Amino acid sequence: MSSNNPPDQPSSSSNSGHHKPPRQLSRYESQKRRDWNTFLQYLKTLNPPVKFSQFDDTHVLSFLNYLDQFGKTKVHHQACIFFGQPDPPSPCMCPLKQAWGSLDALIGRLRAAYEEHGGGSSDSNPFGNESIRIHLREVRESQAKARGIPYRKKNKNAVVAVKKDFSNSSGS
Repeated sequence: MSSNNPPDQPSSSSNSGHHKPPRQLSRYESQKRRDWNTFLQYLKTLNPPVKFSQFDDTHVLSFLNYLDQFGKTKVHHQACIFFGQPDPPSPCMCPLKQAWGSLDALIGRLRAAYEEHGGGSSDSNPFGNESIRIHLREVRESQAKARGIPYRKKNKNAVVAVKKDFSNSSGS
């Protein structure tokens, strides 16, 4: 039973018929794949159906609006008595919509998936179009006003300072 292969490299005959098991996708990669497939399926449901090579930012905007029907975030109308209240005391008839953070994350995953599927450069990516950024900004602002909570960007320096203070105090 002699072989010309070194001991750490199996011969080709001993490896025939064996396939590498598929690698486990990360949660992010799984979600990105699911989002991409959902978007492509949405394009097929349009009348007339839209091919991958034909869609643009208007289709992305219509997809975001379509997703609102599955939302879980209460967004009060300006005429609602609870408009601007973060914790209303009773239910109202205002619609449930997708939360801004969910839409923002979705667009990020779809931007990446578009480029991975040969969609072209980031400059031509419909998910990165100015109209999408404007839409997301408007959703963020309207949801913040409806809940009475102003949106503020997180100060990364403040987070780092808190972590440093915490690590110094926990060591004593």
